Amino acid sequence: MRLIGIDFGDARIGIATSDTDETLATAQETIKVSGIKDALEKVSARIEELGGEKIIIGLPKNMDGSLSFRAERTCRFAEMLREKTGLEVVFVDERLSTVEAYQYLNITDYKSRKRRSIIDALSAQIILQSFLDSNNRRK
Repeated sequence: MRLIGIDFGDARIGIATSDTDETLATAQETIKVSGIKDALEKVSARIEELGGEKIIIGLPKNMDGSLSFRAERTCRFAEMLREKTGLEVVFVDERLSTVEAYQYLNITDYKSRKRRSIIDALSAQIILQSFLDSNNRRK
């Protein structure tokens, strides 16, 4: 099954995909959006193009585990996406995914001007890989 990982943001949305064996996540792209309706149209179209069968979306939480101020908007987007695509949506705790993405770019000495445009896709990859790893441990 092909899973789609999403790092949702107001201006940019990161997209990642899994392999069909559900073991490896790969960053695909960062989509620039202007509003939640634009995000819904662009992301749902991309999910269809990528052959997505299930959506994994990062749920922003505070360090104490409570939902962040962004969580409500993320949940709203996820519900709209579920209704539009008909696909199951699963939430994954995304605490520190962006920090981890920046650390990876720092370790690999990636200093390109494109850094900002790939950070969201890399975060989506980290979110999706976290889900895949968790699922594979349970098998």
